[in-house]
Amino acid sequence: MKWFLFLAAITLSAQPSVFPPWSKGANNPALDKGYEFQVPDIDNVPDLHGNPNQALLVLFVGGNQFMVMPGLVRAFEAEHPQPRGRVFYETLPPGILSQQIAAKGTITLGNFTLQIRADIYEAGLSAVQELEKAQIVDAPVSYATNDLEIMVRRGNPLNIRSLSDLGKENVRLSMPNPEWEGVARQIAMSMEKAGGAVLVDTVMKQKVKDGSTFLTQIHHRQTPIRILNGQSDAGVTWASEVIFQEQIGNPVSGVIIPSAQNTNATYSAAMLKNAPHRDAAAAWLSFLGSAEAQKAYAAYGFKPVTSK
Repeated sequence: MKWFLFLAAITLSAQPSVFPPWSKGANNPALDKGYEFQVPDIDNVPDLHGNPNQALLVLFVGGNQFMVMPGLVRAFEAEHPQPRGRVFYETLPPGILSQQIAAKGTITLGNFTLQIRADIYEAGLSAVQELEKAQIVDAPVSYATNDLEIMVRRGNPLNIRSLSDLGKENVRLSMPNPEWEGVARQIAMSMEKAGGAVLVDTVMKQKVKDGSTFLTQIHHRQTPIRILNGQSDAGVTWASEVIFQEQIGNPVSGVIIPSAQNTNATYSAAMLKNAPHRDAAAAWLSFLGSAEAQKAYAAYGFKPVTSK
C-alpha cells in the first residue's frame, strides 16, 4: 500500500507540467488562497483566476493570452495599489466570453455556476468591434499583435514543414473550433494562401469528418496537451503558445509559417458600457499601452501594433 501511494504521488507530481493550470496560482501573490487543491486533469480550473468575491477589477480576456496575464496583473497592481489582490480575470475563448456577457455575466463549468459582470473585454479587434457595434462596449484600444505557427512534437517526427503538410492523411491535427475561436478564421485564411480552398476543405471538413482533425472545445491549451499525450501530431496556434510551451519545458517546437502565408491578429480591449469599476477599467486600458505591459507581451512573442 505504501509503495502504491508513493508511486501515485510521483505520478501526480509529474503531471502539472503537462496539464494546466500552468501559472501554478502565481496570478496574484497578494491573494489569500486558503487551502489549495488541484488534481491534474480531474479537478483544476485553469481559466478562472483570482477571487471574484468583492473584486475591484474584472477582466474577460481571450484565452490565448493566458500566459501573459500573471505578470501583467502583477505589474498593473504595482502601479495601482487600490485593486491589488482584488483583480479577477477569465481566459476563455472570446466567443464563450461574449456569450457569458450576453448571459449577464453567468457561466457554468461542470457543477459550478459563476455570475460576475466584466469591466473589460479583450479579444481580436473584429470580435471587440462586434460588441462595439452592438453598443455593449466602448471604443476598442489595440495593444498587441501575434503571428500563427505550427506546433509539433519536439524533433518534428513527421517532418511537417508547411501548412500544406497538414492535409496529409497520416497527420493527426488539433485545430481551433470556428464556432467560438476567432483564430480559426485566420488559420483558414493562411491555409487558403498555402493550398487554396482545397486545403481548407481537407483540414477543416474532410479530416474533421474522418476524425483526424480534432476541434478544440476550449482553446489553445488543448493542442499542446493532445500533442504531448500522443493524440495529435500537430496544430496551428499563435506563436506565443509555442514560445510559452518551450519556456516551461514541454517537448514541443514550432514550424515557422512564411510571412506570405501567415495571418496575424490585432488584440484589442474595450470597457463594457455597464462596467461596475470604471476608474479601474480606464486605468487598465491605459496600462496596456505602457512599456511594462508591452514588455510582458513581448516575452511571449507578441508584437506592438506598430510592427509591420
